[in-house]
Amino acid sequence: MKKLMLVCAMAALAFFDAAAALAQDKVKLAIGQRGNWDTSISEVGQRAGIFKKHGLELEIVYTNGAGETQQAVISGSVDIGIAAGVMGVLSAYSKGAPVRVIGAETTGAKDLFWYVKADSPIKSLKDTDDKILAYSTNGSSTHGIVTAFMKQYQLKAKPTAMGGPAANLTAVMSGQIDVGWAAPPFGLDQLDKKEIRIIATGNDADAFNGQTVRLNIVNADYLKAHKDVVDRYMKAYRETINYLYTDPKALKIYAGWLNITEDKARRTRDDFFPRAAVEPDKITGLDTIVKDAVALKFTATEMTKAQLDDLIQIPR
Repeated sequence: MKKLMLVCAMAALAFFDAAAALAQDKVKLAIGQRGNWDTSISEVGQRAGIFKKHGLELEIVYTNGAGETQQAVISGSVDIGIAAGVMGVLSAYSKGAPVRVIGAETTGAKDLFWYVKADSPIKSLKDTDDKILAYSTNGSSTHGIVTAFMKQYQLKAKPTAMGGPAANLTAVMSGQIDVGWAAPPFGLDQLDKKEIRIIATGNDADAFNGQTVRLNIVNADYLKAHKDVVDRYMKAYRETINYLYTDPKALKIYAGWLNITEDKARRTRDDFFPRAAVEPDKITGLDTIVKDAVALKFTATEMTKAQLDDLIQIPR
């Protein structure tokens, strides 16, 4: 009888474990710029089964930039936003928007570059007076960097929201705009063919060089009601980062998803995204960031420690 009861108990436990595995929590994500290495962590992790292992099923919507991503989180149409510009997040929170930070997304801005056609007379940012200088969307990291360019170099360019890298390339090559922006792997082929020239990178903006430039955010109401889900999401996110930098199969998944070669995938990772750039657990340069947010007119006053403690809630 005891053996029978033990067998029944083990069978019941196995049944409930299987049921739990089938009951995946669905998480809605908005992610800016489909295909960038840093914004691909959730996609690769889902395709590799890592998020499923943590009981999560991701519903991913790709946007044209951090401004759209952030607005989707604020409105509650998605739960989590990936790669929101740090200045845009501070601005939104300071105005009472229901956003909270659950991780750094990218630190440093080496991956972002601004370029012109190969035959353009523009040689540097200082040659952009009265020229269109593109960024993605208002509140994005590219918007913050272009704003910093304008102030740091005292430019008289025309900052213009132009959406993602594909739209920028079309506009630059057709002469609709003067300076576009991109991030690898986008633009690498054109650079190799010498069709375009880089005139600046995000690190040329002192306010962003070596500092955290993009954040992962969550709707505050969703975080309050689903903290366990957010905690598991970040556990799976960290595990995926390790997978991306240690397992060759990760490059195969990334390359296959974008239909690019593994060599280009490896070049994107190794040349532009050292692992430290995408580690989520530390927001670097926060003291300077809150000052720059005021100087660049994203916030009216410097955020207090109490405000930052409320805004930044990175799961352990």
